[in-house]
Amino acid sequence: MAIEIERKFLLSSEAWRGQAVSVMRMRQGYVAAAPDRSVRVRVAGPHAWLTLKFGRAGPAREEFEYPIPLGDAEAILAHAARTIDKERHIVPWHDLVFEVDVFHGRLEGLVLAELETERTVGEDLLPEWIGREVTDDSRYYNAVLVRDGLPENPT
Repeated sequence: MAIEIERKFLLSSEAWRGQAVSVMRMRQGYVAAAPDRSVRVRVAGPHAWLTLKFGRAGPAREEFEYPIPLGDAEAILAHAARTIDKERHIVPWHDLVFEVDVFHGRLEGLVLAELETERTVGEDLLPEWIGREVTDDSRYYNAVLVRDGLPENPT
């Protein structure tokens, strides 16, 4: 069992773009999603994963992730009502690594930064391009975004 500790943020500027060291296009869909659990299939390049997450909105949730054959992932995604299409940019910041997701399709315009860390990171250690934290706002969970679309009142 693995506990994923992840914080999510809206961004206050585009300054992160010049610091990105890589980018990967991703597509993902949900086989099942409830407020306290989800089953996701993700395809990134030639790789695919099945991921199970347990726990309510917040920074720490159980996560189990398994590589699966690309053909299986594509077949499973064909059963998803909707999928998320995004680009994931890897942005190092001092000893931290942010994953900045730029969404496409019906979520066009949404950009979120995720920070997975095993320690507490104070606001003073975050880059200037990090905006409001939305870790505890379930509207920004991918399983909710794929179902409901962009939040109507993001503030």
